[in-house]
Amino acid sequence: MVPLFSALRQLGGSASISEIEERVGVILQLSEEVLEHPHNPEKSNQTEFQYRLAWARTYLKQFGLIDNSSRGVWVIPPEKRELDGFDPQDVLRVVREQHKKEREARQNDEAEVADDVDIPQEAESWREVLHHVLTEIIDASAFERLVQRLLRESGFVHVEITGRSGDGGIDGKGIARFSGLLSFHVIFQCKKYAGSVSASHVRDFRGAMVGRADKGLLITTGTFTRDAVREATRDGAPPLDLIDGEQLAEMLKTLKLGISTEVVEKVTIDESWYRSI
Repeated sequence: MVPLFSALRQLGGSASISEIEERVGVILQLSEEVLEHPHNPEKSNQTEFQYRLAWARTYLKQFGLIDNSSRGVWVIPPEKRELDGFDPQDVLRVVREQHKKEREARQNDEAEVADDVDIPQEAESWREVLHHVLTEIIDASAFERLVQRLLRESGFVHVEITGRSGDGGIDGKGIARFSGLLSFHVIFQCKKYAGSVSASHVRDFRGAMVGRADKGLLITTGTFTRDAVREATRDGAPPLDLIDGEQLAEMLKTLKLGISTEVVEKVTIDESWYRSI
């Protein structure tokens, strides 16, 4: 929790999850081996490092030290920016007491309690189901068609699946248009992985892209190693855009591609309001 809060302060008080992960890894001087260790590859594409950071964000948010926007940007509220420090044990004690009260309030619904015990707020069960579907249920060709539909729904035109052996790993191509004024020829590669995509995969894909398109897009159901992310934006080389499993899940949810959401009314009684009458 402390390195997470420090990372947000160093990043100017706000950051995306990927920025937080990279900065915390530097602060703690974690090795690539530690950063890439999977949490539960059968259920999600999260590493143990990402899982623990998700819990840290959940606890700090419920304690009121950080917050997040609907776009996934985490921030330190203005009134907390000058905070010199905090005791993580205090955070644990207060938040666990909140959890205890919530469990007691819904003690008649044992299934709901059981489902929430070991899952941080960010790691909802729908992500685990989606990860299982994408990595275990559909085949590689179906995943390519899903990516094709995703790109079309995102505004790409002339999206084609072109994957064939000896094509350097290129699975398809399309044209990205922005505001009706600019367009870029894009080639993409789909990796239906449960693990991490390495820097060598990024280099190989870039080699296949050079001279054939303006941009390259690499999409995976898994994650990208830290070296892979650095390789994608290396100075002097054509930049590549990377979409990992977490980002892919959010995009599918936003575009409602095989995912539907329901708004459930939650009623909360404010006891202090009644006492003040």
